[in-house]
Amino acid sequence: MIEIKEGQVDVLLEKAIDSLEHDEDFQLVSVTKKIEKYNALHFFEGAKHIEKNRTFWTSTQKDFCLVGIGQTYELIATESRFAKTKKAWQEILDKALVYNPYQTPGTGIVALGGMSFDPEKASTSLWKNFKPSHFTIPEFLLTMNNQEYYYTTNTLVRKNDHPAQLANELKQMEEKLFSGTSVSKQVLSIEGKQEIMPLEWKETVRKATEEIRHTEAEKIVLAREMRLTFNENANVGSIIQKLMDTQPNSYIFAFEKEEDCFIGATPERLVKREKDRLLSTCLAGTAPRGKTLEEDWELSDRLLHDQKNRDEHDFVVQMIKQAMEDYCSDLDVPNEPVIYPLKNLQHLYTPVSGTLKPGYSLFDIIENLHPTPALGGTPRDLSLAFIRENEQLDRGWYGAPIGWLDSNQNGEFAVAIRSALLQEKEASLFAGCGVVKDSKPDEEYEETNIKFLPMLSVLGGQP
Repeated sequence: MIEIKEGQVDVLLEKAIDSLEHDEDFQLVSVTKKIEKYNALHFFEGAKHIEKNRTFWTSTQKDFCLVGIGQTYELIATESRFAKTKKAWQEILDKALVYNPYQTPGTGIVALGGMSFDPEKASTSLWKNFKPSHFTIPEFLLTMNNQEYYYTTNTLVRKNDHPAQLANELKQMEEKLFSGTSVSKQVLSIEGKQEIMPLEWKETVRKATEEIRHTEAEKIVLAREMRLTFNENANVGSIIQKLMDTQPNSYIFAFEKEEDCFIGATPERLVKREKDRLLSTCLAGTAPRGKTLEEDWELSDRLLHDQKNRDEHDFVVQMIKQAMEDYCSDLDVPNEPVIYPLKNLQHLYTPVSGTLKPGYSLFDIIENLHPTPALGGTPRDLSLAFIRENEQLDRGWYGAPIGWLDSNQNGEFAVAIRSALLQEKEASLFAGCGVVKDSKPDEEYEETNIKFLPMLSVLGGQP
């Protein structure tokens, strides 16, 4: 870490510029300072007319939030994506100049982004703005951690840049971003709703059950799409606010790329890292919430004792255990799941924790974990092969790892479910379910309808 005095950003910029030998060389300069409390959503909304590439992220406990504005540097990989993204991330850190005396998770250099579910399946124009591996180091970052607030600027400097001019531009942009813009409340209404090939999807479920009966496949997860048309362009900030109000115990995320925005409220953590400690989450097996306390208890008790859901959950537990044991020591796996309640749904939940062995990164763990049986199936190779050949859907980032990591060896990734791809006056919603040998197409169809509800309700549908 570079030592400078508070407010001497131009000194650090000048140091970086002086270190460059050639015109094509560049250096990333990152400066973090502690600030007074500021509404994260106002910060996000304040950039609406300045920048079309914004990112919003909150943790399940709502004591952690990241808001990224702009793109100082992008880490993009279309093949060998885990290895190439890991290498690119390390290279940018190795030559960056960082001023960050706080070392708080989510400060310093932070990359936010995600990956596609399956890069081997042909992509469509639906996800044209979201690459197979696409992470952004934002120009401006607001971090809230345990009610402490931080502001980070990330600047890419070149040999002929002028440090005083850059510092002045950063100051002017800071004033704009903290201008106190509140979120415009939007009454969005759905003018058109189209389920994409529901009959064909049910037939694919039937075909999957046959596949499971006659091969070594045990579970195949199938997803489907619902396309919506709105009365006006969707306001991302307003939708984020609704998700925060209605989806406790979920990660709220929005990844805006030009005119598109991938947004959602997912309860499913993939992995969290704090220095050398790792935590993964097994979240599989689903039931609706009850209308009364008694009905809610009955549904949760039935879920805990339902063999299909317990088997589905155990698939995930065993897979995550196997995926982490080669990279971790002190692995802790509880024997029994508990109930994880959400507003519309409840799930079976088992946490798995351990200590990351030296030499490994979050990308190593993600590569081994993705896709979990909850989003792909088991065995992984057989289920993915069936999905590639039979699922009539470009999942894009749906069901895939999304999250963040920082220069202090912290980070967290979730699985992008309960989500939608906003495209101005339109949106695609995604939902999936785990198919096993005794699955019934109509029942699986109804399960996906339940899983559409969290996003449907905040986009103008009935809650």
